[in-house]
Amino acid sequence: MFTHKPDYEVVLDRFEALWHAEVVDRALFGLSLPQPPEKRQAVPTKHFASHRERWLDTEYLVERTVANMNNRIFLADSLPIVFPNLGPDVFAACYGCELEYGESTTWSHPILKDLSEESLAGLAFDTNSFAFRKLEEMTHALLEVGKGHFIVGYTDIHPGGDAIAAFRHPQELLLDTIDNPEGIKKLLDQVTDDFFRFYEYFHELLSNAGMPSASWLPAIGKGRFHIPSNDFSCMISDQMFEELFIPGIIRECRHMDHCIYHLDGPQALRYLDRLLEIPEIQAIQWVPGAGRDGWRRSMPVYQHIQSKGKAFLVDPVHAQDLDEFFTHLAPEGVWISAVTGVTTRAEADAVAAKIASWTRRQG
Repeated sequence: MFTHKPDYEVVLDRFEALWHAEVVDRALFGLSLPQPPEKRQAVPTKHFASHRERWLDTEYLVERTVANMNNRIFLADSLPIVFPNLGPDVFAACYGCELEYGESTTWSHPILKDLSEESLAGLAFDTNSFAFRKLEEMTHALLEVGKGHFIVGYTDIHPGGDAIAAFRHPQELLLDTIDNPEGIKKLLDQVTDDFFRFYEYFHELLSNAGMPSASWLPAIGKGRFHIPSNDFSCMISDQMFEELFIPGIIRECRHMDHCIYHLDGPQALRYLDRLLEIPEIQAIQWVPGAGRDGWRRSMPVYQHIQSKGKAFLVDPVHAQDLDEFFTHLAPEGVWISAVTGVTTRAEADAVAAKIASWTRRQG
């Protein structure tokens, strides 16, 4: 189906099993290699007057994407996924938030002075906004060159609390949680409805082009795949998270077929058990934060998730550490983001055989 991933159907079956914390033939793992030097093509370079100009150059995006795809070999369960990207606040930009463009990310300026009825009445999701139309343009351009070759997914979407924090500014939203929680609830209902409009538009566009549901995490699923998150939750109490934001997260997840929750930072870890109680959240991506990375440090978290019958994404594991890694977990629900320390196809095949053997031993 995709020239960059001839065994795509096999990998899709493995992901479908992962969402149920099961395995087909072995646990999932990512592994890709660069093409041999003689097969690599030059990645285009171009001078830009500003970061904004570079971010918005669709032709440049397409040229670099094609070159980067052609320069990698996607082995094991690695997938050739690309997506249009204008940064994490692009959903808020569809309401009129102006984006600032940096070297590696973008951020938005707040537009909502308060949560009064008057202010909320003036806030509207706009499919004719510059951000929405640019995402549409980029998606069409990627589909044109990628169809039959690589997977095109939808952009990184942050609805819910993160969108409202972008509208208001996190410090102002913190005050709102005390001064106007009902206003937050009302706005969350509106934002979630708008998120479904956003999601469905791009889901239909991509699925009609023969694409599986995919996004910024290198995963796929049949039906609707989503990566819910709420980075703002790190700043509030457990009670406020439950009362204000959990209902919206549940709504998001019930709209989907497959969900992996993006749990970012040590302050968010206290919500893990509550999130694991939500049936529609099938997997967790735990991001421990700067200076805390490494699978060994996160092993208690992985073990706890597995004890609840859910799947999870694991930090990269070096090939020489696999035997040690196997002693801590069962293979069901395990998705190793990448096995590192591999430089040849023969070594990659040996890793696949080792993980398959671990799976059979555990079975």
